[in-house]
Amino acid sequence: MSYERARDYLVSHSMDDRIILFDVSSATVALAAAALGCEESHIAKTLSFDVDGKTVLIVAAGDMKVDNRKFKDYFHTKAKMLSHDEAEERTGHAVGGVCPFGVRDGVEIYLDESLRRFETVYPAAGTAASAVRLSPDELASILPSASWIDVTKASLQ
Repeated sequence: MSYERARDYLVSHSMDDRIILFDVSSATVALAAAALGCEESHIAKTLSFDVDGKTVLIVAAGDMKVDNRKFKDYFHTKAKMLSHDEAEERTGHAVGGVCPFGVRDGVEIYLDESLRRFETVYPAAGTAASAVRLSPDELASILPSASWIDVTKASLQ
């Protein structure tokens, strides 16, 4: 069901031709980058949080991590990631395939500024073996309720 919801959302925005399905797992940033043959930074990972009872998704570049100070300054609470079970229940997508497409009603979506460095980024498409090829502007255009924020910092590799 998760892939179908994501695909249907992408169909409704004429972006379904951008979906890439893999024969291998793309459940992590490293696996997705290997499957695509790109740098990890180009993977648009979707992180899920509980913010005062609301479900919040932050789509960020694969080489970034949440900066707790920036998160707290923006959301006025500590960053609390959802567990695997909570993520699937609250977003409609299982961990490894969590994406901003076809999510449950009430889920708030934010796009991190880290994505704007690239011409092309690759979020998942609802499964742990999928991606969608989009520019950051295209991603924002098909997620009209999403806001751009700056809540990440570089990960130490």
